Amino acid sequence: MAGQASDLPTPPPERLGVPSRNPLPLSASQESQVRDIYYARVRKQCADEIKAFAACALGRTFTVSFACRAEHRAMNGCMKLHASPAEHDAAREEWFAMRTERQRQREARTKVAAAQEEFMHDWWGLPEDVRLSRQRDAEKNGVKLQERIGGMPAKDRPLDGNR
Repeated sequence: MAGQASDLPTPPPERLGVPSRNPLPLSASQESQVRDIYYARVRKQCADEIKAFAACALGRTFTVSFACRAEHRAMNGCMKLHASPAEHDAAREEWFAMRTERQRQREARTKVAAAQEEFMHDWWGLPEDVRLSRQRDAEKNGVKLQERIGGMPAKDRPLDGNR
């Protein structure tokens, strides 16, 4: 009974990591996103030291380097400890793991933009009688709508009723 399924180790959950050990270079904006993840991870690990230094430095200007030397060294030590190439590799793996989520977000934004464009087309492509009734309603409320030709006010018409 040594070959039972309960004796086998469970496989780790499937993760989308770095596609290979030597992936293609990322673009500058993609590297910037990886750096943002990296810095956030390091700051999260050193949050207590950063808060202690910030509390000490609050309200000080010139004397920060003297008065908060211990807190500053503790914060820098923590940052040096955690800001390693291994942490950068972990941030890169996290960036690659989130690429499907970013793709879904891009697709959702594209759908929203298409819906807004369709709405604008429907709104501005109203039949003439509806558009004129809305213009009359706006004029009743004191709002004067001007006709624009080519993005500029018509030259033969004053800008408002006072001219």
